[in-house]
Amino acid sequence: MAILEVNNLKKGFGDTDVLKGVSFQLEQGQVLAIIGSSGSGKTTLLRCLNFLEQPDEGEIRVQGQILTGADLSEAQIRQNRLNFGLVFQNFNLFPQYTVLENVTLAPSLLRKGSPDALREKAVSLLDQVGLLSKKDSYPWQLSGGQQQRVAIARALALEPKVLCFDEPTSALDPELTGEVLRVIRGLKEKNTTMIVVTHEMEFAKCVADVVIYMADGVIEEMGPPEQLFDNPRSEKTRHFLRASRESF
Repeated sequence: MAILEVNNLKKGFGDTDVLKGVSFQLEQGQVLAIIGSSGSGKTTLLRCLNFLEQPDEGEIRVQGQILTGADLSEAQIRQNRLNFGLVFQNFNLFPQYTVLENVTLAPSLLRKGSPDALREKAVSLLDQVGLLSKKDSYPWQLSGGQQQRVAIARALALEPKVLCFDEPTSALDPELTGEVLRVIRGLKEKNTTMIVVTHEMEFAKCVADVVIYMADGVIEEMGPPEQLFDNPRSEKTRHFLRASRESF
């Protein structure tokens, strides 16, 4: 059974249809890369998956359980969000808290364990992303790449079933991008199920199990990276990839 099933997801804002019927499945441990031009619906799709937006139509299922519905309570929405972790473009760390406090805050508020157990888990996660030595630092004392790695550890602290990244390197200088991508590669080796919206084509080609190219609110093409990048079927996909190569 797929860990995540998305069926005919639609979302509009006013007169603008942003998602026009998006469907896909994701297996445990798979990495899905989503590529596409600005305005194609990639970020809206992630926001719907994380219940930061309510889809107008369609289903989201996690391990067979339907999470969507027209009359969800706030408590149900909060519970649904726990299935997904979201790492934002701009880190969104709490500046008044140390690195360790940023990682332990949400699990503590949700009473996910004793203070000692949560601290031990946070220390382990910071070690995993290579930042244990910075546990008592504040976000302003870190580089952008380090802040993004803290954001990844924070998302992992709630043990989401699917970890989502929204352009995780777009706010970083090129020299800091590699350290974040290495962490994501390491998570793949640990069988973490991930959805990565990215403009890093080479990263998507090397790390993803499945790549989706979105255009105009629909999935224009979906397949394994070797097929989509080396032998795309859609003219829109071919045009996008040519333009991406020419921009670098």
